[in-house]
Amino acid sequence: MSVMRFREAVRAAMIEEMERDSRVYLIGEEVGHYQGAYKVSEGMLERFGEKRVIDTPITESGFTGISIGAAMVGLRPIVEYMTWNFSAVAFDQILNNAAKLRQMSGGQLHVPIVFRAPNGSAKQVGSQHSHSMEHFYAHVPGLKVLAPATPADAKGLLKAAIRDDDPVLYMESETLYGVKGEVPEDPDFVLPMGVANVAREGTDVTIVSWSRMVHVSLEAANALEKEGISAEVIDLRSLRPLDEESLVRSVHKTHRAIVAHEGWPYGGVGAEVADRIQRLAFDDLDAPILRVTTRDVPMPYNAKLEQYVIPQAPRIVEAAKKVLYRA
Repeated sequence: MSVMRFREAVRAAMIEEMERDSRVYLIGEEVGHYQGAYKVSEGMLERFGEKRVIDTPITESGFTGISIGAAMVGLRPIVEYMTWNFSAVAFDQILNNAAKLRQMSGGQLHVPIVFRAPNGSAKQVGSQHSHSMEHFYAHVPGLKVLAPATPADAKGLLKAAIRDDDPVLYMESETLYGVKGEVPEDPDFVLPMGVANVAREGTDVTIVSWSRMVHVSLEAANALEKEGISAEVIDLRSLRPLDEESLVRSVHKTHRAIVAHEGWPYGGVGAEVADRIQRLAFDDLDAPILRVTTRDVPMPYNAKLEQYVIPQAPRIVEAAKKVLYRA
C-alpha cells in the first residue's frame, strides 16, 4: 500500500495499463505538454511520447469520433475532457456511435474506450462547468458509468474500465483530486464494476451516494451518530451496472433509505435508485424514500449561493430525521 492523492491514483492506473498494453493511449485537450488541466497526466508525455499522449485542439466531437474509430479497429483509447460538461459537444458521438455499434453490428464490433473527466460541482466555476452529467449517460443502454469516491477505488475501477471491451464513462470529482488515501501498488489490483461498497455500517437508515457525496454523507452520518442515530452509507461506485443486491441488503436491515447526490432532482440516477429500492424492497420500508439533491436551478457563481444549491450534510441529517419521524 502507498498513500496517494486521488489524481495520483488515476494517473497510476493509466500508467500501469499503458505499460501493460501498448494499444492503450491518452488523448484530449492539454493532456500532454500542459500535463493535464488538473495535472492528472503529469509526467506521462515524457514517459510515453506524443504518439500515446496526444494533445488535441478544442474539438471534443472530433477527437471523440476519431477515438471511437480507433477503438473499433483494435486500439484502446482513454479520452479526457476538461470537464464532463464539455462532453455535450460530443454527445452525438457517444450516444449514436460508442453506445450502439456493438448492437448495430450484431456483436462484430467492439468499442473498448474510456471517457474520463471531472464531473459535478467545483468552486465558483459557473453553471456551464458544474453539471453532474452522470444522469444523462447512465440513461443510455450500451454505456457503463463509474463514479469513484476514494483514491483506491479510483485506481481499481479505472483499470477495470480500460480493460473492458465496451465503452465506459469514468466520472471524477474535481473537488476530490487532492483527497489522500491508501492505494494498493499491485499492478493487477482491479475492482469489479457493478459492486457497491459499504462505506459505513449502520442500523437505522441507509444513505446511498457516490463520488463526492459519499464524503458529505459520511459527515452527515457522524452528525447523526451524536444524536443516537446509526446511519449506513452505501457508496455505489458503479452507476451502470448498478448493485441492487447491496441496496436491498442494507434496506432490509435499516428499513429506511435516503439517496444523496449532486444531480438535479428531476429524474436521474437518484430517481432510478429510489425506484429499484421501492420495487425490490418495498415490504422492508417503514418510510418513503427521500432524495437530497442539488436544487433545481443552474449552478450559481456566487460562493454562498453555490453552497446553498449543492447538497450539504445538514440537509442529509434533516432527511434522515424525516424518514425516522423525528423531524
